[in-house]
Amino acid sequence: MTAVERPAHPGSRPRPLERVPFPVVDEITRHCVRDEEPETVHIEVWLPGPVDPDRLRKAFGEALRRHPRILMREAPGPWYRRRYEWELTDGPDGEVVTFPEPGPDAVRDARTRALTQAPPLTLAPPVRLEAIPEAGGTVLLLTLDHTALDGPACLRVLATAAELYGGRDNSPAAPPPVRPAEPARVPAGTPSPWSRPARVAQGTPDPAHGNGNGNGMLVAELPVPHRPKGAPYTVNDQLMVATALTLAHWNREHGARSGPLRITMPVDDRPRDHTMPIGNGTRLVEVPFQHAELAEPDATDTVALLHRTATRTRALKSLSRPQLGHGASLLTAPVVPVAWRAAVTRGLRRAASPWTSTTLLSNIGRIPYPLDFGAEAGRARAVWFSAPARMPRGLTVTTASTAGRLHLALRWSRALLGDADGARLRDLFAHYLHATEVHPA
Repeated sequence: MTAVERPAHPGSRPRPLERVPFPVVDEITRHCVRDEEPETVHIEVWLPGPVDPDRLRKAFGEALRRHPRILMREAPGPWYRRRYEWELTDGPDGEVVTFPEPGPDAVRDARTRALTQAPPLTLAPPVRLEAIPEAGGTVLLLTLDHTALDGPACLRVLATAAELYGGRDNSPAAPPPVRPAEPARVPAGTPSPWSRPARVAQGTPDPAHGNGNGNGMLVAELPVPHRPKGAPYTVNDQLMVATALTLAHWNREHGARSGPLRITMPVDDRPRDHTMPIGNGTRLVEVPFQHAELAEPDATDTVALLHRTATRTRALKSLSRPQLGHGASLLTAPVVPVAWRAAVTRGLRRAASPWTSTTLLSNIGRIPYPLDFGAEAGRARAVWFSAPARMPRGLTVTTASTAGRLHLALRWSRALLGDADGARLRDLFAHYLHATEVHPA
């Protein structure tokens, strides 16, 4: 096996770079990559003050070295190889941190790049960081290739960079959630996870975007929903219910076929400190809803739905399950060339598309790190994430909370929705999120 070699001291023999086989999630994602819909995750951090370019480059570069698993690129190989492999490098292959020209459209243009231009997998690391002056402060916009990394892992690296830049402790404020040792029983009456779910109804794609390739996105800031002290449901359950009611309303407005909804929810149990494994570390849980549960509810119905949702999500999150299910492990078994497995995986994905969940809700929750860049740049006052929204789902909802505010990102396939549709969905989501705060007397 050939390998790019590490630089060696004079007179010594060069050492080959370490190679790591793609994990299951990375391989499945790699099989299904499409240039028309880049598989990117966008993270947007708003700081109240300016940053120094040289210090930021130095801090982020050192943070990459302190989390060496991020310094990887896809290793070349013949078509008949049985695995994709990551090649771990000693440092970045090029400049990772850039400083676009400031201007009224600089942040908008950076968001567009995040949705349309994935960092190449052939260069380490598959991440880029853009620092954009904005209203006296700075927007740090990270784009990562989801084949290699997820949002929480990259946020961990950024927290290390903040600590190195500002000299202040950026340790996580709370430990990760602890799941029960014994899985809870899924309650009777929970809708079947095998039923064919309703799709997000077709909106009005923008003609300006031609063939409808790629993603659109809208970000918004909302109040964190009130939750009574001691309530048996969480803010995550309120977000789940608001998402389900929003899509049910949207589909009714557009005369779509009625049916159950199924919402995919990433669950992350990794530690948040410096030992956090870097890569794609979340597992996916699918939460089902009956069509009848989502008819236009009154306050009593909403509270009952919150209670049922809390019981479901708690039980489903406690189940022990591979990240993408047992079938994915079979698809990635290295018994035939990886190119053959890729063709099979893409074919099965197309065949199974009618059973793909309706949407994905990724709730990062309260940002676990201060993201404090010191006295001048300051502490993050807003953080947005967005997850890929390729068809057949065509829509993802991502939330995080910072400084007591909820930061919502809606991201959609331009083949399904347009910008006006995104604004309508935002308004519906805000309405139904507020409805989860209403309680019967």
